[in-house]
Amino acid sequence: MFSAKNLSPNQLSASTAVIIALPISIGIYFFKPEWWIAIVSFAVIAAGAYGLILFMVQQFVYRKIKLIYKLIYQTKASKREEFYYKNILPQKSIDEVREDVEEWAEQKKAEIEVLQQNEAYRKEFLQNLSHELKTPIFAIQGYVHTLLGGALENVNVNRKFLNSTSRNIDRLVNLVDDLDEISKLESGQQLLYKENFVIQDLVKDVFETLSLKADEKQLRMAVKKGCELPLVVYADKEKIRQVFINLVDNAIKYGKQNGIIEASIYKIEGKKILIEISDDGQGISEEHIGRIFERFYRTDAARSRKVGGSGLGLSICKHIIEAHNQNIHVRSTIDVGTTFGFTLDGKRD
Repeated sequence: MFSAKNLSPNQLSASTAVIIALPISIGIYFFKPEWWIAIVSFAVIAAGAYGLILFMVQQFVYRKIKLIYKLIYQTKASKREEFYYKNILPQKSIDEVREDVEEWAEQKKAEIEVLQQNEAYRKEFLQNLSHELKTPIFAIQGYVHTLLGGALENVNVNRKFLNSTSRNIDRLVNLVDDLDEISKLESGQQLLYKENFVIQDLVKDVFETLSLKADEKQLRMAVKKGCELPLVVYADKEKIRQVFINLVDNAIKYGKQNGIIEASIYKIEGKKILIEISDDGQGISEEHIGRIFERFYRTDAARSRKVGGSGLGLSICKHIIEAHNQNIHVRSTIDVGTTFGFTLDGKRD
């Protein structure tokens, strides 16, 4: 069955002209039965109808479509685009134009969804930031007002209140420092000073730094058996130290009593080195996995604030690893444990 669905303007005009000219030329033949008159009439009418219909389609329909395309791209047409509008666009079928518009609409819909999602994250971030700032500020305010109200002269409480004030000031300073760190990493202002170093040595150094904290929960920290062979990476040593401190500190906070924290180091394809920090703690539920690298995101707000931290540690880890053009990932199962892993470039000659 004949279908005009995918016809170009030329084909549509020609087929319409034939449909118009054919019955008219048959009518002329009926009244004046001479073949040459009917054929000439058919040719003249078909040619005239073709030209008129094509002109109307191009000047009216495609003129409107041209405006739609200009609105879609929202720019002043370049010479290349003007050539497209005059020569390529008129050759497209209406269906092809519809597909272009639908593709543009889907793209805009996706962009709007991303913007809405980002807006939701922005609002949540501001709310969390406000809460994180208010908590130490209000605590400091309360202690200072109490001291000024007379507690300063009470030797039984003044030092206790001053110590609490100092801890909250430290918390506030750490929060601001972490926010500043993320801002610099995002903007590219934080330069990386890459060098070759043995990754196992850095891991052991971090384990030693956090050993007293781990001892409080009788946690054992070690490099996994079979991963002791020294592997050299090319990265910013101090930034990677910061990543390890954040990951190991989290493992200590959420690890189970008498548990273990293991570092695994593997050489993978090419010159990449895979590093993983694993614990056998409480784990992270699947619903939180996709968001744990967001700023201030907490899987359990009450418990997370109780154990301390700014809520920015994992976000900083993510930015540092991405600044190295690498990826960080997480695997976790409730009551089994969590593993954070990331890659680094191997030794640079």
